[in-house]
Amino acid sequence: MSLITVKNLSSFYEGKKVYENLNFTVQEGDYLCILGENGSGKTTLMKTVLGFDIKHSGTIKFNGFSNREIGWLPQRTQHQIDFPASVLEVVMSGFAGSGFFGAGYKKMQKQQAIGNMKLLNIESIAEKSFGELSGGQQQKVLLCRALCAAKKVILLDEPVTSLDESAAEEMYDIIKKLNDNGMTIIMISHDVTHAVNGSKHILKLSDNDFFFGTKEEYQKFIAGDI
Repeated sequence: MSLITVKNLSSFYEGKKVYENLNFTVQEGDYLCILGENGSGKTTLMKTVLGFDIKHSGTIKFNGFSNREIGWLPQRTQHQIDFPASVLEVVMSGFAGSGFFGAGYKKMQKQQAIGNMKLLNIESIAEKSFGELSGGQQQKVLLCRALCAAKKVILLDEPVTSLDESAAEEMYDIIKKLNDNGMTIIMISHDVTHAVNGSKHILKLSDNDFFFGTKEEYQKFIAGDI
């Protein structure tokens, strides 16, 4: 089943067209990697899908959910690194956009948050200060927060940036596990090797053009066979 259908999408940044007439779909259970050089429009595309105030034309259709129900893991910032809250508080903030209030909902949300923390193996640090964690631990906490916001889809913007090799591999393993468990993944990445090895589909943005297809089709594309 198609969850997201993008047709003839063009987006603009500071009055300039970033990309033009993009067409692609995201299927339920998909793992889509978005590749491209700096400035090619990867983050602009992700923010357009999320509903940020970005001038654009074309259509983005969601099947069975809305963009408010997409979990988002943006690139880490210093503000996030120094966030003065406990791990559990950061994770629970993922429910902020759900629109549900009241003690009953809060109890259910806390149970869900703890369940997600167990899935990512961070329940033992629930009461620790987020700012005191390692980079890899912080990124798992932020991913857990995105899981609390997600109904069917998670968008990840360079999730292993600034992580050491071991932490990066662990993050990739967690993302694959989530996908294996049924979560649809859309990930911006500079890691072409991982994109080809780990994804199911690839969207490559470049110079007002794009490629969209399976990772096998992408391998043929870069080899010049199609």
